[in-house]
Amino acid sequence: QVQLVESGGGLVQAGDSLRLSCATSGLTFGNYVVGWFRQAPGKEREFVAAVSWSGGVTNYADSVKGRFTISGDNAKGTVSLQMNSLKAEDTAVYYCAASLAFRVVTFHKQYNYWGQGTQVTVSS
Repeated sequence: QVQLVESGGGLVQAGDSLRLSCATSGLTFGNYVVGWFRQAPGKEREFVAAVSWSGGVTNYADSVKGRFTISGDNAKGTVSLQMNSLKAEDTAVYYCAASLAFRVVTFHKQYNYWGQGTQVTVSS
């Protein structure tokens, strides 16, 4: 059974940093893509970043490039999202997700497993 559990969300001020973590279980490392998505009130779920578990290939949304960094730790089974220079528009519930795709994908319907989400609020 695959489980994804996010942690690290909170309330910060604009310009601050925050690190989200996704603890995974039940995944066969090397065969998954793990990504982060976010959803703000009244908006659709949007892609933030993803990493291929085997090759370390990453992909980022244009809105977070240069500010966010995704990384995976095979030994610990965790995927982290380091978020720097946070803006008010980054406020959302952030979800960790895993995909069976063989390449890094960005469409939320291509992801098979989801965590419950963690709230990130950035005050301006």
